[in-house]
Amino acid sequence: MNSTEIKELKSLLAQPKKIVIIPHKNPDGDAIGSTLGLYHYLKSQNHEAVVVTPNDYPDFLKWVPGEKEIVNFEQKNDQAKKFISEAELIFTLDFNHFSRTGQVEEILNNTNTTYVMIDHHQQPDDYAKFTYSDVSCSSTCEMVYHFLGMLEATAQITPEIASCLYLGIMTDTGSFRFPSTTSTTHRVIADLIDKGAKNSEIHQQTFDTNSYNRMQLLGVALNNMKILPHYHTAYITLSQKELDDHNFKKGDTEGFVNYSLGIKGIIFAAIFIENEAEKIIKISLRSKGDFNVNEFARKHFEGGGHINAAGGRSLMSLEETQQHFEELLSNYEKELNYED
Repeated sequence: MNSTEIKELKSLLAQPKKIVIIPHKNPDGDAIGSTLGLYHYLKSQNHEAVVVTPNDYPDFLKWVPGEKEIVNFEQKNDQAKKFISEAELIFTLDFNHFSRTGQVEEILNNTNTTYVMIDHHQQPDDYAKFTYSDVSCSSTCEMVYHFLGMLEATAQITPEIASCLYLGIMTDTGSFRFPSTTSTTHRVIADLIDKGAKNSEIHQQTFDTNSYNRMQLLGVALNNMKILPHYHTAYITLSQKELDDHNFKKGDTEGFVNYSLGIKGIIFAAIFIENEAEKIIKISLRSKGDFNVNEFARKHFEGGGHINAAGGRSLMSLEETQQHFEELLSNYEKELNYED
C-alpha cells in the first residue's frame, strides 16, 4: 500500500462508516485476533463496525475481547447478509481470495463496495481497492499493528486491541519459534505488552484448555503417525470414526501436525483428517528450512499458505489420499534432502 493509497484510505475513515470485517472460513487465532483488533480500533473511531465470520471457531478463542459481538454467517445468516449488503467498506483479513470464505464467497463476489485486504499469504487476488500484502510478515495481526502505524494510530492501541493482536502473533509464530518471527515481531510484541497485553494470561487462555477427549484423540493421532525416513517425512491420519469416538470439537486437532515435525530428522510433516460432512480430507502441511509446502499444497491439494505452513484438501478417500501423498514424495527427493 503506497502513500497515496494510505492517504486516500485515511480520508475514507475520517468520517463514520458502516464497515464489515471478514476473516477466512474456520478462523484461527490470527484471523480472530486481527479482525477483533481492527474492530476495536474502528469502533473507537465511531464507525459502525462488525466482524462477520464465515462459520464457527474453536472454544479456545472465545475469550478474546469483543468475541461475543461476532456475527457467525452460518448461525445468523440473514443478519450477516444485511451487514455485508449495507457495508460502505469491507476489510478482508488473513486471506487473499474470496474462495477462502466458504459460503460467503458468492455474496462477496456480488457485493459492489470498497474492499481493503490485509494479508500475509502468497499470491493475492486483485479484488481489493486497497491491498496491504506482505508475505514476509509473521502474521496478519502484526500487519494490523503496522496498518495502525500507517494511520498514525498506534498510540490509540488499547489493552483490548493489544490482547487481540498479541494472540494472533503468538499463535501464527508458534509462540515465537517459527522463522517468520523477526526482530520487528519482537519489538511489536514488546509494545503490545506495554500497551496492556497480558502475555502469560493470553497464553494460558489459549493453550491451557485441553479436554480429556482431546488428549485421548492426540494419543490416537500419535499412534497413527507414519514415518518415512527415506524422505525425512512423517504424517498423521485421523478418520471420521476416530474423531467421533472422542467427541471431536472444532479446534481439537489444532497443532497436532507439529508433533510430527518435532521428530529429529523430519523436515516435512502432514496430517490428513477425514470430514464426512464436507466429503473431503482436510490437510495441514508443515516444513522446516526451504521445503515449500505452499507450492506443494497448491500443486497437489487445492490449497496454499506459506513456505513452511500450508493447508489443502483431497476429494479422495483417506486411504487413497495417503497413498497419493506417498507417491508424490518421490518427486521431491532432492528438496527433502534425501541421503542414501
